[in-house]
Amino acid sequence: MRRPTRPDLSVSLREMRAELPLLVCLVVLVAVLTGVAAAGPGLLDRLAGRALVSRLEQEQRAEPGVQLSARFDPVESVGEDLPANDLGDDLGPVTDVIEHAAPDGLDGGLVHDSTRVELPLVRTATGAGDVGLGLVYASDAPRRAAYAEGRPPDPDSKAVEIAVSTLTRDALKLRLGQQLPVQPGSLKHVHATAVVVGFFTTHRDRLWREQPQLVRPSQHPPRGISGLDWEARALVAPRTVTTLQSQAGAPLTVNWGLRLDLDADTATRFADEQGQRELQRLLARYPDDARTVFCGDIADYGGNFCQLGQHAASTLQDSTQLPDVITEFGTQWRQGSTVISFALGSLLVTGLLTAAVTALLAVRRRLDAHRLQIARGASATGLALARAAQTAPAALLGLVAGLAVARALPGPSPAYDYGVLVAVLVWLLFPALTWHALRDRTTRTRHEPNRHGGGPPARAKSRVGEGRRVVAEALVLLLAAAGVFALRTRGTAGDAGPDPLLAAVPALLGLATVAVLVRCYPLPVRLLARWSARRRGVVALIALSRAAKEAPARALALLVLVVTLAGAVFGGLVAGTLTEGRREAAAWQVGADASFRGAGRNPDVAERLTRVRGVRDTVSVRQLRVDPTSGTSGERYGIASLIGVDSAKLRALAPGSAAGRALDDAGLTAPGRGRDIRVLATGAGAGDLLTITSHGRKIGLRVVGALPDDVLRDPAIGPVRATTAPRDQLLLADNRDLKDFPGSDFEESALLLYGPRLDVADLRALVPHAASDTAVGELRIRAEEEAEADADGMVDVLTAAHTASTGLAVLLALLALVLELMLSAPARGRTASYLRTLGLGHRATSALHLLQLLPMVLAAVAGGTALGLTLPALLGPALELREFTGGPAAPTPRPDLLLTAALGAGLGLLVIVAVAVETWIGRRRGLGAVLRLTEER
Repeated sequence: MRRPTRPDLSVSLREMRAELPLLVCLVVLVAVLTGVAAAGPGLLDRLAGRALVSRLEQEQRAEPGVQLSARFDPVESVGEDLPANDLGDDLGPVTDVIEHAAPDGLDGGLVHDSTRVELPLVRTATGAGDVGLGLVYASDAPRRAAYAEGRPPDPDSKAVEIAVSTLTRDALKLRLGQQLPVQPGSLKHVHATAVVVGFFTTHRDRLWREQPQLVRPSQHPPRGISGLDWEARALVAPRTVTTLQSQAGAPLTVNWGLRLDLDADTATRFADEQGQRELQRLLARYPDDARTVFCGDIADYGGNFCQLGQHAASTLQDSTQLPDVITEFGTQWRQGSTVISFALGSLLVTGLLTAAVTALLAVRRRLDAHRLQIARGASATGLALARAAQTAPAALLGLVAGLAVARALPGPSPAYDYGVLVAVLVWLLFPALTWHALRDRTTRTRHEPNRHGGGPPARAKSRVGEGRRVVAEALVLLLAAAGVFALRTRGTAGDAGPDPLLAAVPALLGLATVAVLVRCYPLPVRLLARWSARRRGVVALIALSRAAKEAPARALALLVLVVTLAGAVFGGLVAGTLTEGRREAAAWQVGADASFRGAGRNPDVAERLTRVRGVRDTVSVRQLRVDPTSGTSGERYGIASLIGVDSAKLRALAPGSAAGRALDDAGLTAPGRGRDIRVLATGAGAGDLLTITSHGRKIGLRVVGALPDDVLRDPAIGPVRATTAPRDQLLLADNRDLKDFPGSDFEESALLLYGPRLDVADLRALVPHAASDTAVGELRIRAEEEAEADADGMVDVLTAAHTASTGLAVLLALLALVLELMLSAPARGRTASYLRTLGLGHRATSALHLLQLLPMVLAAVAGGTALGLTLPALLGPALELREFTGGPAAPTPRPDLLLTAALGAGLGLLVIVAVAVETWIGRRRGLGAVLRLTEER
């Protein structure tokens, strides 16, 4: 017998030429998946760096990230001569020394932002009345180009020169060259004449945000300075500061602001957990280094033992919130990396499934030739190795292209090992599926009887196959449940590299969903087929029957679509939830159109805020920390927050307020009759009497009802509730019932400002973003907070990364669907051709194809959407979206309905186009090209 010979090189080349389209598809798939796998870890680090830069910029918009300050005394002069030194000349060298004290590890990322000295108010008089004028020296003051008229104060002039904004000019009726008397105010013992030398315009610079009265004056000065009609700020030169300080003989404070401004590479280095700890260590070390270069290793004993030029000065005091910002960023980024990693995992799974469909199509195209070779004596292993050799050049070319793209991207070095691993997996799919298709001996002995005179009973074969399927489906469901449980239990791997479990969860959940779909969706399809059998025509009956019968064969296409749709819906859900959740958290932090926290400590400022233009009405909210005892059992109720609100006004100004509605429904808006304070409480029943002690006397708190859960999320109590632990008990009362408590007892108080058109500039003129005196209180404006939430770079990075991954996954899924349609086209073509011999028309043929594919598409859309919507609940603690938004509770899920509808419509449109193309090809193809007399059906 002649031994089979190996196919020569020319035959292999002809086979490769015939399969050129599939090889090109293989190159593209390998390049894309290799690039994603290799660049993924570095891209994740790069995105973390971008998010860190954005977070630092956002946190430093209101004030510099690091602030240093020192008190300095006036220079002692001889006789009546003023000191000849210029404060600007003294500040320059000191500023350079302080800036250069930044650790080398920051790579120059800590840069000088501003140096400022603010004098206490002096009095003057203008055409608009008496004015309290604050004089400010700022190194970041506008240059001459920003002046609409005149010039900046001359640093060499010994006269007191001031410059004001054009709005201040108009409000105070000033003119260029006008002389203003400078008289004692908060700054004592000063007498001089100030000359107006310039009027500047303002933009969105930090100086105007921190000193809003430099932009426009306030017409409602504080009561602490009597007889004033206006309060304003003006810019001066450093010599003016020295002149007035010498007259007053008072110490002043100089403030240096430094901004942490990291470039992309440095931010990427500090973005992971180890880098964050290093950055916090450097920021903690910097103030000590700055103190050392400024004054040596001297402790702060409260005196001025250092030198600022010719001035005796104190040692440096420091203030920064950046370490806390970095800690918060690290917590949020761990969740953010989970979202992005999940998107990348879904993309890789979709790509591998697309490669599997490509390999199946290649095997199907060569199956007849391979069976012939098997019949002539070739082995399945040999043909699989030949297939590996044929596809190796394409896989190698794709690997090189993918790694080249990954290397060209900015950022850390690519993860070559991941890229090679993915490329090898894709390449091995072709020989593995070839071997799997040819290894079954039934491909050669389909018509050969066994030794008992017949083949295995078909029913027995069916039972064995069904048993294997049940075992496989049970294993898939078990693995998916185990993966979700493990992820919920241990969380993610953090910065230790790509998390294999996180990458496997999309595939496992997709497989579990497909296993359920393949079992479930044929049932209604069969019912529809039975219903259609009662009607005229056989198209619906045949199409639906075949769709139900071929459901297991559509599992791979279902898996591709389910994973892709689930990832897209999940990404839209996360993006929508974060966007709306941050806006809800902003509303919770503000409580109304605006709010002033600290109103009890600053009654004058609060009263002036009520008179700002646009403020329609106000509501007072106060919080008192109490430790009640049950009057019934004597047991402690627990640490609680007793919150009082102006319930009647709140109910009128905010009809949707849950707190106002609860107090109104309980009758607490009406005056009380007894001495006990009526409250709504959490964890206590109606009729309970709680007792607290205040200033040596016992006060009863009578619980008239349970506090509804929605009150805990009411924005009206957010400004005071945000300062307490969320687990504390909550007692809600009307402010009229709390009148016996002195104002000093309330730990926190806020004034809610309502008005559709608030004058934000006037509000900010009273309470700047960054007040030098922390006792001034904190003003929050909802429009500003919502703008900050919308500009959050963390959410932008997550949305952009997930959108890019989803877009690429959708393209791969569409390619896989097209290949799957090509793979199943011959079977549909044979069915249509048989029916055409019985007189089936072209329109009926199109309907046949469409009805065969429609159940699979609908099942994929339903399963993918359901999985995407339930993923946040399945992941649980591994994806805590509240880390991004803040607020009193986890944000309400907000699915992107438009994206979901667009994906479903796009999938349906693709199927319709494919059916139209397939019908058109069927018209041009003769029946003999499809049907053969010896072919089995």
